[in-house]
Amino acid sequence: MSNEEIEVVSDAHGVAVLGERDAVDKFLSSKDLTSKVMPLERLKPATSTGAAALQAGAELSANYGRWVKLSAESSKVFKTTDLMKGSSSDLARAVVMKDGKISSLLEIVTKPTAVLSNPALLAGVGGIMAQYAMQQTMDEITDYLKVIDEKVDDVLRAQNDTVLADLDGVGMLIDDAMVVWEQVGHVGDTTWSKIDSNAKTIATTQSYALRALDALAEKLEKKSKMGELAKTSREVESKVNQWLVVLVRCFQLQDGMSVLELDHVLNAAPEVLEKHRAGLAISRQRRLAQITDTTEKLLERISAVAQVANSKVLLHPRSSGDVVRATNAVSSVVVEFQSRLGIDSAYGVLESKKWTKAVAEVRDKVSDAGSDGLKNIKQFGDDTKNRALDKAEGVAASIAENIRKSRETDSHDAPDAIEK
Repeated sequence: MSNEEIEVVSDAHGVAVLGERDAVDKFLSSKDLTSKVMPLERLKPATSTGAAALQAGAELSANYGRWVKLSAESSKVFKTTDLMKGSSSDLARAVVMKDGKISSLLEIVTKPTAVLSNPALLAGVGGIMAQYAMQQTMDEITDYLKVIDEKVDDVLRAQNDTVLADLDGVGMLIDDAMVVWEQVGHVGDTTWSKIDSNAKTIATTQSYALRALDALAEKLEKKSKMGELAKTSREVESKVNQWLVVLVRCFQLQDGMSVLELDHVLNAAPEVLEKHRAGLAISRQRRLAQITDTTEKLLERISAVAQVANSKVLLHPRSSGDVVRATNAVSSVVVEFQSRLGIDSAYGVLESKKWTKAVAEVRDKVSDAGSDGLKNIKQFGDDTKNRALDKAEGVAASIAENIRKSRETDSHDAPDAIEK
């Protein structure tokens, strides 16, 4: 490959930029893109024997690579929709022709270099890209756990269930395997044998956490009295956060398992690496779909409960406000959790209806109803009409008096006596 060219490989999560070090670094620097060095030496097991392998190996040794997370900004730079399809339907490739200067315009080439034309090496690049994407998600999850100020190990150990205790141990094993992998440079049979049975524990715990979230939502739905609903809402608020921590830890550990698994396959059976990578991607998407389904249903139920609480604010102003505040807190936590996993949510927070607003709505309805009613009673004579007017005025006066008292006490809610 000429030093005037850089190769680009793209998938759904990131872009690999390959070429001579100076060309790659200069290009990425000019576009102000954050990137990570790709250890291309790990692809050597993917080369076979013979002249083609020697050529590919030589190209591999001469190349340097960096990985860029796919975002709105990087997508514009690389124009990934114009990339030529690679050996897999979800890999694309192209070459940036520089002509002595940096250009972000991608020109499709008919004779790509050995790295791009060798299916095994291209699959290896795709494998490393998948690893980097999952590691990026793992790092973001770690940051997320810090933001919500929850130490995952403390949450897990606080649970008495054996399943969660097992997950704690799985996390330690995977963390240890990651350290060994970084030190040795590959995942050998010894390292893999220590963790290859962990997938079942992670899957079992994820299923357990999803069912726990479903149970919390059902518990809210079963409460009809506002006092009980307010109490249950506060309990659900704390427990949902804990189960989301467990769930996000499961997702993080499964990504860690997949990262190590890809490296193990690259060394043990490089000829099936591409199919294995595709299979792991499908499996990951299914897990994400399960999480999306459960959390969206949770948000849907929470939204319904909040709306019910708002509809009862006239007689239960304090309890109604407590329910809306608690459900909004849960919704915010769930939506933040979803965003960390790349899930888009259609749900937001619901504004708690003020008691005075509810009173005003009732007053308007009374006034409208009275006006309509008077039109219909004209036929009964003046006495009947006057009695109806007196009744309507009495209701309106009562409402106005309650509003006045509420304002005098600087309260936005009704007197405590109403909450019964």
